[in-house]
Amino acid sequence: MGTVRQAVGDWIAYYGPVEGLPNRYYTAIAKITDLVSDENLAGHFYAVLDKCIDFDRPLNYLEGGGYETGLIDSTGKPNGGRVRSAIRPLSERDFATMIAAGFSDKDDWPARTDELEDRDSADGFSEISQTPLTGTPEVRRILSYINNRPFRETKFRLHIRKLYDRTCSFTGLRLINGKGRPEVEAAHIIPVEHGGNDSVQNGIALSGTVHWMFDRGLLSLSDNYDILVSRQLNYDVSHLLNKNLKASVPSNQAMRPHPHYLEWHRTNCFKT
Repeated sequence: MGTVRQAVGDWIAYYGPVEGLPNRYYTAIAKITDLVSDENLAGHFYAVLDKCIDFDRPLNYLEGGGYETGLIDSTGKPNGGRVRSAIRPLSERDFATMIAAGFSDKDDWPARTDELEDRDSADGFSEISQTPLTGTPEVRRILSYINNRPFRETKFRLHIRKLYDRTCSFTGLRLINGKGRPEVEAAHIIPVEHGGNDSVQNGIALSGTVHWMFDRGLLSLSDNYDILVSRQLNYDVSHLLNKNLKASVPSNQAMRPHPHYLEWHRTNCFKT
């Protein structure tokens, strides 16, 4: 418990199994802002998380000799005692190395060029060496990216577009412009301004018009991914939506919109 308390106000990396893959992986990062007691189980706590965002790909904990100092021994085998620890402290250098690998993909479909003028590149760390990093200035430069809103927006957009194959979940439309850029947008279910994070479970791919209606509570989703249409919508949009009025979601349940976020949208945004 002491290790967790020390992490309040700091970043963590998610670590565990991934469906369909062997071994264990680092899959995302988030920031712990608080610990809340479990009212039903004495001595247990919930971690309140902020700024959660998925890595571009799961990082096998064994690759490249391992990301955590001391996790892999000199023979290349895992340190059994350390591997079994559910909560482990990470050095700043190890965390930065993990970030450099986890966010190394470039955005194949960036925003329009006029939106990127005079903006520092924020779509990945592929230009940074992914060998273990030394030197505080370099480490802090990399860590500063994850607090950068444009960087997190870029990554969220990239992850959602890839996950939904650049296709609108509500309409099935897959529009690609002449330069190969998809027109589908990455929509937050709980908006960032209301405390929403950049996890793919808080996102869904929507075309522009549908995104506009979703944000204004004219469309929503049930926990079973039925598309809900507000009675306050003054025109029929059924011809725009999937014929079965079901949203298309990823086959991997861990990548689908989470019921917690959907319930928030129905309660706080949807106009019944």
